[in-house]
Amino acid sequence: MGFFSGLLGHASVIDVDEVEAEFNRFLVEGEYIQQAFKVIRDILVFTNRRMILTDKQGLSGKKFELHSIPFKSITQFATETAGRFDADAELKIWVAGQPEPYVFEFKRGTGLLDVQLLLAEYVM
Repeated sequence: MGFFSGLLGHASVIDVDEVEAEFNRFLVEGEYIQQAFKVIRDILVFTNRRMILTDKQGLSGKKFELHSIPFKSITQFATETAGRFDADAELKIWVAGQPEPYVFEFKRGTGLLDVQLLLAEYVM
């Protein structure tokens, strides 16, 4: 299962300008950030070419693991919207070669629909 699975916390939207300085060094020419989300200290970034996952480690968070997943490697995705008594929405992303999906929880109104549209545009 992906390293984001089982984390306590929900994805919250981050302003793209806020993460641009941190992620510009990882972007190739012509690539730009479209959406970004934060789960505790970890960050989920969607560019026009791939999904980038960071897993910050240690007390300072200066050490981190970065996963770069090209959209062509995503085999399927699923969303579960928040219900009347369940305030959380969920995004699951399956990647080729991985038996379990990456799972992310979103608070209601956090932009899950935007992520779904972005994935639909680039994965299909």
